Amino acid sequence: MRRSPERAQRLRRVRPAPAVVHRAVRVTAAACAGFYTFRYGLDRPVSATYALFAAIALGVLARIEGSARTRARTILWTLPAAWALVCLGTVLAVHSWAAALGMVGVGFAVSYGSVGGPRMVGLANGLQLLYILPCFPPYSPDTLPQRLLGVTAGLLLLAAAELLLRPEPAPPDYRGRLARAALALAELAGLAADACAGRPAAPGAVTAAADRARARLDELRFSRVPVMERPAGAGAVDRALTHCAAALRYAGPQVLRILRLARPYPGAARLTAVTAQALRAAAAGLPRTGPVPDTGVLERELAAFDTARAAEPRPDRTDRTDRGGHSDRSDRSDRTDRTDRTDRGGRSDRARPALGTAALDAAEGARFVLRAVRVGRRAPLPPDETPADQRPGPFWYAYDPAPLLRWRRFRANLTPRSVAFRNALRTAGALGAARLLAGGLDLSHGFWVLLATLTLMRTSAADTRMTLRPALVGTALGAAATAAVLLAVGEHPLVYALALPPVMLIAFTAGPALGQAWGQGLFTLVVALVFTQLAPASWRLAEARVVNVAAGAAIGLLAGLCAWPRGGAQDLRRRTAALLEDSADALRETVAVLTGTGRPGGALRRARTSALLTEAMYAQYRCERHDPAGDGPSWQAAVLAGQHAVRGAEPLLARIPPGTAAPHRGGARVLVGHADEVAAAFRRQAAALRAREPAGAAHPAVARARAALVAELDGGPAPGSDGRVSLHAVDVAVWLAGLLDDLQQIHEPG
Repeated sequence: MRRSPERAQRLRRVRPAPAVVHRAVRVTAAACAGFYTFRYGLDRPVSATYALFAAIALGVLARIEGSARTRARTILWTLPAAWALVCLGTVLAVHSWAAALGMVGVGFAVSYGSVGGPRMVGLANGLQLLYILPCFPPYSPDTLPQRLLGVTAGLLLLAAAELLLRPEPAPPDYRGRLARAALALAELAGLAADACAGRPAAPGAVTAAADRARARLDELRFSRVPVMERPAGAGAVDRALTHCAAALRYAGPQVLRILRLARPYPGAARLTAVTAQALRAAAAGLPRTGPVPDTGVLERELAAFDTARAAEPRPDRTDRTDRGGHSDRSDRSDRTDRTDRTDRGGRSDRARPALGTAALDAAEGARFVLRAVRVGRRAPLPPDETPADQRPGPFWYAYDPAPLLRWRRFRANLTPRSVAFRNALRTAGALGAARLLAGGLDLSHGFWVLLATLTLMRTSAADTRMTLRPALVGTALGAAATAAVLLAVGEHPLVYALALPPVMLIAFTAGPALGQAWGQGLFTLVVALVFTQLAPASWRLAEARVVNVAAGAAIGLLAGLCAWPRGGAQDLRRRTAALLEDSADALRETVAVLTGTGRPGGALRRARTSALLTEAMYAQYRCERHDPAGDGPSWQAAVLAGQHAVRGAEPLLARIPPGTAAPHRGGARVLVGHADEVAAAFRRQAAALRAREPAGAAHPAVARARAALVAELDGGPAPGSDGRVSLHAVDVAVWLAGLLDDLQQIHEPG
């Protein structure tokens, strides 16, 4: 009998993955080994408690990814932080107010530390528990050595288990994604080079290669990458990998444009072929053991092509017809390819400069990829070639020490616009309130209140509310099972000692596989089996568990309702609108610098920072639940429009000397006018987002600006004093037209 797709999906979800089972085995072995050794072998119940919960904190609550060696090394690196948190919690347990204030400080610091990279994101909940456990009564600083001994033993046992018990191979990392994307784009660039050399491939082959390249480039988006795999750290290596992904995503559309404009053009064919070789070299150099790529060949080819292109005869702006006297506008039917025509006489038409610009842009993207790979491999870069008045350049981080980079990251996120800052405030406030409530009501096992708040609270009130029902139902059922076991077994610690390992193994396996209810219910039974071995307990232990979890869940829900209840969706619209406005300022300033009509004022740097903040908010938004009918326009397209404004401006500023984009005053006025129109289109789209207008509300304004710019490209934009086309002006105009193409993608909801 064939299974329906829905039933097959449910079965796959219920069946735990081998990695989940292996992790449950490792955590169970480490926790039970430490607990039994101290509880029964050395008769140190305090050390036994801390050994068990230390292993659970970093083995279950924390998310530590990578190879077995990497996970073990990360656990060992957390030992000093674990000691500090246990000491601080032990000292501040003297009074509920002191413990609550400490909880606010620790909650904010640990949660805000996630801006330092995905490793801190994964460790945050585990580190919070290492303060929560000792900050509750009894206040007994004399037991601090035993507590530290238990934490140390638990973490050492967990690290040993990672290395010895079914160690897993390293999962695919972001470097592998980048390498696959570079290879797919290199294949597409090779086909584009053949097309420019007069050897076009079959349409089916081009379509298949383009689809592969798009799919590989799409895999690079942080919203498609697990949190722990993202190169989101503040160091130069992670920044370089992020820059490499952005450069690849920028180069992809340029290669596709070459294919659309392709016609015999030997210079563009050679440059695009070298671009394909550079992308293959970058793919080979991305693994840590691969050869470090060199940028010399591509740099020389770029310079040679730019020189040769400048020496070529350029079409006159007034030459609008072919040799047969027919207007070359007569067969233009596709809006995107209006510049992509050859006259009937067989000579180069006005699309040739645009083809050269596309080849240059693709090569510039590959050059940025090569340089980013070199930074990611810690290889030296040449001195910063960015003019002094335009610094910092795109690779500014390669010249700064790591502590300074981290400090800049922390300082930049100290704003309510930052997702990390908001989440840290929400977490700190909720945990501080939970600690006050538990102390004020003198709840037995009050740390369960904080643990429930920590594990059930989400970044939006809707998500928190969705977790409440399964968590409370699971806890209630688990408490009922616990009460039945305690009533049936009574005070027989040996029974509980024998039952703990299998129940713990099932709990840590079933929770990720079956959902929140199973996880909460089985964990309730686990903690009951633990505490009955530490002191005599009655069925009221189960009652206390239900009360504490309910209190913690209520505090998490209230915190979610009071502090940015809509999560990433609350300000994604406003943040994206701000990104489009910052991008408008950046593109307007870039054109002013290139035409000599203005000077840098930091707009590009502000747009770059705005793009990072918006990407972080969009990534959180993708992790939350939303009503599809209310999602609005294509947020991903809006984020990409802002990113492409920054990534397109950087190579233009690096390649074109200031003031040379339009040597004639009239040409400068034309380019500045088009930049104003494009900037106005960006601002119109931003205003439409702020006003919650329909997704296509800004389409007419964008279409008008696109039509005007394409018409100027058709006639040869920004002529020089001799009436000939300025190639640098073509570069700028094609960039502006591409930004409008990006902007039009926002009009489709999704």
